[in-house]
Amino acid sequence: MTTSAGADDAESPRPAGRIAAFFDLDKTIIAKSSTLAFSKPFFDQGLINRRAVLKSSYAQFLFLLSGADHDQMERMRAHIAAMSAGWDVEQIRSIVAETLHDIVDPLVFAEATELIADHKLRGHDVVVVSASGEEIVAPIAEVLGADISTATRMEVVDGRYNGTVEFYCYGEGKVEAMKELAVARNYDLAQCFAYSDSMTDLPMLHAVGHPTAVNPDRALRKEAATQGWPILTFSNPVSLRARIQAPSGTAVAASAAVGFGAVIAGAVTYGLLRRKG
Repeated sequence: MTTSAGADDAESPRPAGRIAAFFDLDKTIIAKSSTLAFSKPFFDQGLINRRAVLKSSYAQFLFLLSGADHDQMERMRAHIAAMSAGWDVEQIRSIVAETLHDIVDPLVFAEATELIADHKLRGHDVVVVSASGEEIVAPIAEVLGADISTATRMEVVDGRYNGTVEFYCYGEGKVEAMKELAVARNYDLAQCFAYSDSMTDLPMLHAVGHPTAVNPDRALRKEAATQGWPILTFSNPVSLRARIQAPSGTAVAASAAVGFGAVIAGAVTYGLLRRKG
């Protein structure tokens, strides 16, 4: 019986793997960071200082102009850890809840939402993979209809951020997260899709069978042309708020989380320019 069952198993076709579309977030789905929109209320509450606000404005301009390279991303990680240490999670949520109605919501590319919808119609899972904090990534992914997201995680002890990055979802870290999801959700990476704007996401793009460069920086555009990868240009940002039919309790909570991710980003952009300050 054992031999017969083994033979039957050997002859049975292995179930086909599922297909996922992995999306980077900044400049791939989102046209720009919500950093500047949330800088004022957090400045008013003393979480960031005036110099950080000004530096963040300039850093945001540089980021939108040319993106961030590996060294800048590493400085981001270090600065996130240092800047957020000791912040009270509930205080952050309270500030965001009180100021959210005055804040311009994040913008997403209409082309990105259409592409996400197309993958969903084709039966593909949609996964947002980002180096940004999970506080900003998860709620945006949910609103966009993504099936799951993976992002950078900060450690929380007794309700406060302790200044330690638990998982940095960047570079090879993104590939690590993708492979873990592939095992857990039976994704066939050779049949999967990936979209990103940055050369720092080259490992992510190489990890799938169907990579695409979206609004690529100069280095990624050159690499995409060499590899023969498709290149897409997204240029029509639309309000993410307009995508929400009714502000349910879940949506409001998600928006608050988005706000915290934004202030983390504000702290980070300041760090990019510390060497120039």
